[in-house]
Amino acid sequence: LNHLYDPFLMKDVDRGVERIIKAIKEREKILIYGDYDVDGVTACALLVDFLRSLGAYTSYYIPHRLKEGYGLNPEAVKRIAAQGVRLLICVDCGISDQEEIMLARELGMDTIVIDHHEIPTQLPPAHAILDPLQSDCPFPFKGLAGVGVTFNFVVALRSRLRDLGFWQDCSEPNLRRYLDLVALGTIADIVPLVDMNRILVKYGLRELENSTKPGILALKEVSGMGEGEVSTGQVAFRLAPRLNAGGRVASGQMGVELLLAKELAQAKRIAEELDGANRERQTIEEKIYKEAKELIQQEGLMHRSGLVLSCDDWHPGVIGIVASKIAEELWRPTVLIALDGEQGKGSARSIVGFHLYEGLKECGKYLLGFGGHKYAAGLRISREKIREFSEVFEQVVKSKVRAQDLTPAIFIDAEVDLREITPELLNYLSLFPPYGAANPKPLFCTKGRLPVHDIRTVGESSLKFKMREAGVAYEIIGFGMGSLAPQLGEELRIAFYPQMNDWEGLKKLQLELRAVDIDQEG
Repeated sequence: LNHLYDPFLMKDVDRGVERIIKAIKEREKILIYGDYDVDGVTACALLVDFLRSLGAYTSYYIPHRLKEGYGLNPEAVKRIAAQGVRLLICVDCGISDQEEIMLARELGMDTIVIDHHEIPTQLPPAHAILDPLQSDCPFPFKGLAGVGVTFNFVVALRSRLRDLGFWQDCSEPNLRRYLDLVALGTIADIVPLVDMNRILVKYGLRELENSTKPGILALKEVSGMGEGEVSTGQVAFRLAPRLNAGGRVASGQMGVELLLAKELAQAKRIAEELDGANRERQTIEEKIYKEAKELIQQEGLMHRSGLVLSCDDWHPGVIGIVASKIAEELWRPTVLIALDGEQGKGSARSIVGFHLYEGLKECGKYLLGFGGHKYAAGLRISREKIREFSEVFEQVVKSKVRAQDLTPAIFIDAEVDLREITPELLNYLSLFPPYGAANPKPLFCTKGRLPVHDIRTVGESSLKFKMREAGVAYEIIGFGMGSLAPQLGEELRIAFYPQMNDWEGLKKLQLELRAVDIDQEG
């Protein structure tokens, strides 16, 4: 943690810190306005909790995804101003909300924007804008999540308050206690786990393991997680989906309420509601995925470089997950649009080699609005413009991406003999986590085809078999790959992640299947 960058290198951090100190001294009402995803919810909870610990008069607001959409909206700004709020702080949103922030200023509110999204052509008239992607921002690392920018801001605020003697008569807070929230939001937002993010997540996972926060304890319980180490995979596939479910199919406020809960009983009640919302999300997701794949077939889109799909019955809170699945499965930039009347809300996901935000900028005249990142974005569009947008988006993708880039590639770290996969190697590899975007787990492959036997499916859809080399049998598990079982021959070449399977206290070396070459001629 001593290797974190100087927080004051972030552009406008001084202005933001001084404005908050003024609000604290003058007992002004402060409101934190967060996005409804995990990044926004964790950033909101972190800042609310810290400001309240300073005695600041702080409330929060998470917009309803279906009724209000992403970011600030005029009606919410008016309601917030009517409550007497004088300082509005946007976390994980706000960078593209010029009109709404101008309205806030006209209604007597100063605004601080703490964001990490791409910078629009025109910045909003905020009192301070903290976004490392600003061209004139000297902060060395540009890949922070919204919660990471928020944590950096809190570090700066604590430092300035220390200089002012704020904690002469009380203990200074240890900000390490917020790293569990930072890890949650950073992993969920799939930002690169390198540089500063790697530090934050490494120590944040430790906080998640040992957290005494009622909300974290309840979330881990409904996610089926016991005591012990917490991995990035558990955060991404167990904790984050449940925390996200409120914003997707119910209310994003639930996530903040959970993370701020002081009593375990209250936290358990909210966590159960989020778990139920997550099950509902899974059902909706399966339906949209099936319909989207059918649309691709019906409309003959299999050979397109970019996919744009729309439907009246799709849930706008779930289309982003389905867009991600299709983009990864078909290796195409993918846009899904949920139509409602004459307008639609879209979620877009991209692949390596296509900068989604820049691509949407070239299609801007067909859109009512858009914002996002290199690999993920949201948009609004008129129904009548969808066909034109689809054609232009296709041309933009074709102009940026080569045909060979539309075939997914697997990057192998090393070809190995299976006898080289030993407990000692696994101990060495244990030094490399946390794994995630831009820092994947080391992937190995066999040097050639090896004989396999005992091929079977296990659980609902997983594949299991044994592979022999030099008279030794190795156990292979392929999660969600059970449909491949009938296609496997007597010899295979595989790509895999080595791991130690711990089942009821019995540790056993196991290879997790990533890909298999089933071409018998190859």
